[in-house]
Amino acid sequence: MTDFEKFAEKINIKFNNINLLQRAFTHRSYLNENKGPDLKHNERLEFLGDAVLELVTTHHLFTKFPDEAEGVLTAYRSAIVNTTSLLRVAEELEVNNYLLLSKGEAKDEGRARNFIVANVIEAIIGAVYLDQGYDSAAKFIDTYFLKITDDVVKQSLWQDSKSSFQEKAQEFEKTTPTYKTVSETGPDHDKKFKIEVLLKGKTVAVGEGVSKQEAEQEAARKGLGAKQWI
Repeated sequence: MTDFEKFAEKINIKFNNINLLQRAFTHRSYLNENKGPDLKHNERLEFLGDAVLELVTTHHLFTKFPDEAEGVLTAYRSAIVNTTSLLRVAEELEVNNYLLLSKGEAKDEGRARNFIVANVIEAIIGAVYLDQGYDSAAKFIDTYFLKITDDVVKQSLWQDSKSSFQEKAQEFEKTTPTYKTVSETGPDHDKKFKIEVLLKGKTVAVGEGVSKQEAEQEAARKGLGAKQWI
């Protein structure tokens, strides 16, 4: 049994054409060092899978929340299919163990690797859709993505946390929050930021992320919890 047949077994799908699944894991860089008439990279599958993921998620939300406005549904969808969700699924399925990369790309485990594995999840969806059809792709998406729908809504993960925190701070404490960088570590291609959010000079919460924007959003989200403003 090949590695890709093992992966197919992991996600409980029997592929008619296992080469489609292999292609989903094949990064463009791999082709620079490995030649073959049947070798293709995953970018077209990623393009297709991204569209299928959005369609299935949209239909799910449209059905589940019949009275919600379009803008709210769009925000829900963004929270369900964002890069964070793609990386969560990639980690759950141990995608890193199956990647086909060049030797150079294989050494890089920073932000570039995150971008690659997120794209692989979309490519897998594309491969499932082509090989098994819409229903199987929808089942995969339901299993690994749509299960977080209730948490997204309940925990307000769909909201812009910085905007929400600022609104609450002005409403309840008559002040505007400020953000301060606590630390900035790592090389340029793999930066990590730690940022605190303050009210009237006092630290409310600290967030971390691979960008200042992400760290600020995390700090604001934690601040909403700390102040019990959720």
